[in-house]
Amino acid sequence: MLYYLLSIIIIGFDQLTKWMIVKFMDLGESIPVIENLFYITSHRNRGAAWGILQGQMWFFYLITVIVVIFIIYYLQKYAKGKPLYSISLAFMLGGAVGNFIDRLLRKEVVDFIDVKIFGYDFPIFNIADSSLTIGVILLIIVMFLEKRKEKKEQ
Repeated sequence: MLYYLLSIIIIGFDQLTKWMIVKFMDLGESIPVIENLFYITSHRNRGAAWGILQGQMWFFYLITVIVVIFIIYYLQKYAKGKPLYSISLAFMLGGAVGNFIDRLLRKEVVDFIDVKIFGYDFPIFNIADSSLTIGVILLIIVMFLEKRKEKKEQ
């Protein structure tokens, strides 16, 4: 249950920050936080990462429902007693649901975290995207640690 709470907190923070962007910023407006590195930029995305699959909402609805069912199934069946595995799935669940809510209610995803690294303007993203990325990275770590543990046991 604790891991579902983590997902709910992520969803709440994601939706709160997106609401603030929509409410208090004009589309395209950018606020420098750290000049030449980090900006808050009001942006909308009707596709996936890097704007691919623009306007394919039915596809995103279907994929998200499948992913959410898969994550909940794994949380219930395989992640019990495995805290890092459960946390990784909770982050992915929170991120998937956060962007799903946008697609369902707004027909687009609100993005606002704008990072420029060594002159490269990284695609603008949001808390849900960050949560998904953290979840995937943690899952990779879990898989690596489990594989390492299996090798030691042999």
